[in-house]
Amino acid sequence: MTNIVLYAGLAVLIVLAALIIVILLKKNAGTRGLMRAGQEAKEVLEQAKAQSEKIVKDAQQQAKDKLASVDAEFEQRTREKNRKINEMERRLIHKEENVERKFQGLDRKEREILAKERRITQREGELDLQDEKVNALIKKQMEELERVAGLTQDEAKGQLIKKIEDEARIEAVQVVRRVEEETRAKSRQLAGEIISQAIQRSAAEHVVETTVSVVDLPSDDMKGRIIGREGRNIRALEMATGVDIIVDDTPEAVILSSFDPIRRETARLAIQKLVMDGRIHPARIEEIVENVRADLEEKIRLEGEAVAYELRVQNVHPELIKLLGKLHYRTSFGQNVLQHSKEVSFLAAAMASELGLNTQVALRAGLLHDIGKAVDREVEGTHTELSVELCRKYGETEAVIQAIASHHRDVDFPSVEAVLIQAADTLSAARPGARRELLETYIKRLEKLEGLAKGFEGVSKAFALQAGREIRIMVEAQKVSDDKAALIAKDIAAKIKSDLDYPGQIKVTVIREMRAVEYAR
Repeated sequence: MTNIVLYAGLAVLIVLAALIIVILLKKNAGTRGLMRAGQEAKEVLEQAKAQSEKIVKDAQQQAKDKLASVDAEFEQRTREKNRKINEMERRLIHKEENVERKFQGLDRKEREILAKERRITQREGELDLQDEKVNALIKKQMEELERVAGLTQDEAKGQLIKKIEDEARIEAVQVVRRVEEETRAKSRQLAGEIISQAIQRSAAEHVVETTVSVVDLPSDDMKGRIIGREGRNIRALEMATGVDIIVDDTPEAVILSSFDPIRRETARLAIQKLVMDGRIHPARIEEIVENVRADLEEKIRLEGEAVAYELRVQNVHPELIKLLGKLHYRTSFGQNVLQHSKEVSFLAAAMASELGLNTQVALRAGLLHDIGKAVDREVEGTHTELSVELCRKYGETEAVIQAIASHHRDVDFPSVEAVLIQAADTLSAARPGARRELLETYIKRLEKLEGLAKGFEGVSKAFALQAGREIRIMVEAQKVSDDKAALIAKDIAAKIKSDLDYPGQIKVTVIREMRAVEYAR
C-alpha cells in the first residue's frame, strides 16, 4: 500500500508540473499560441493521467504478488516447524520407552545381585569353617613333620633357602658362562685381529737390553794408569762421577757400579775418552768429566727429540723431552724404558686407529706413561704418581693424564684409550725376551699364586705353569660339581686380580676328574 500511495503522489506531481509548464507557455507565447498550448497541455495531462493509472496498476499487481509470496513462505515455514515438532515428539516417546526398559532391566539385575550376595555370604561362612579345619590339619602335619625330621620350621626354611640360593647361583653361573663363551667367541676374533695388526706393524726387538756397566780397556796396563799413583786417579774419577769403579782380575775391563744409570754412563764415556787421550791425572779427569756431562745432557735432549719426532708427537714440553731422553739409560727388569715407551705408544696408536679412536691421545699417553721412572730415584712416590704429576705440571691434557693414571689399574679406566694404554703396556712387557726377573722373586710369586688357589674349599692341588701365566687347579669330584667348578674358577680369578701383582694375564683352569674304581676278587 505504501508503494501505491507513493506512485499516486508521483502522478499528481507530474500533472502539476505539466500545468505549470502550460501556464508558462501561455504567458510567453501570447494569445495566438494559447489554444495550441492548451491543446498540448491537455494531451500532456491525458498522457500523464494514463501513465499514472498504469503505474498505480503495476504497483497494485506487485503488492499482490509479494503478498502471495509472503503467504506461501509463511505456510512453508509453518509446515517445517510442525514436522520438526512431530519428529522430536517421536524421539522423546522412543527414549521414554528405552528408559523404561532399562529401569526394568536394572530392577531385575538388582534382584539377581541380592540373591548372589546371599549365596556368597553363605559360601564365605562355609569357607571360614573349612579354613579353620585346614589350618588345624596343617598345624598338626607340621608338628608331625618336625617330630619326624628333627628340624624346626625355621631350620627347615633355612635349609630350603640355602638350597635355592645354591641352585640359583649355579644357574646364574651357567648363564654367565654361556654369555661369556658367546661374547668371547665374538670378541676374541676382533681383538686378535686388532692386536695382531698392531704387533705386526711394530718393529720391536725381541731381546733384553741391559745397562752397560763394564768398560773395555786396550790392555791390562791401562788399569794401573786408571788407578794412578797411590790411587789418586781412581779416587778422582769416583769423586767426579759418583760411581764406584771396581778393578779386579777381569781381563782388559773395569766394572762401574752405581744405582744411577746417568752417572754410570758419564763414568763410562769419561774413562773411554781418558783412555783415548792418554793423559790421565786428577786435573784432566775433572775436565773430561765436565765435558762428558755437558755432552751427555745434549745427547739426552737429542734422544728425547728423536723419539718425539719418530712418533710424530708435537708440542711436548722441553722438560718432558729431557726426561724422555733420560729413559734411554733406565731399565725395568732388563727392558729399556724408552724403547718400552715407544712400543707402548706405537701399539696403542695402532689399536686406536683400528677402532676409530683418538690416536693422538693414545700416542702421547703411551709415550709418557712411564716418564716418572726418569725421576723416581730422586723424588718420593710411585712412577705412576710421578708420571701424572709431571704431565699435569707441564701442560698435558686431562685425557692423557687419566690414561696414564690408570695404566696399572690404580684407578678405573676413564676411556677406551686408557684401556688401550694398559693393553699395550702389557703387550710390550709380556712379549718373549722383553723382561727378566730375579729367580727368588719369580719363585715367591709362583708359590704365592699356588697358595692362594689352595685356600679355596674343595681344591686338592694347584700347579703354576708357563712361568706363572697359567694355574691349573685339581678339585675333589665328590665335593665339587661341574657348575661349582666354574664358580670356583671365577672366584679364584677375582682373588688373583685383587691380591697379586703380575704382568699380563693369568689363565685359571679348574679340573674336576671323576674316577670309578672297583676290585674283582
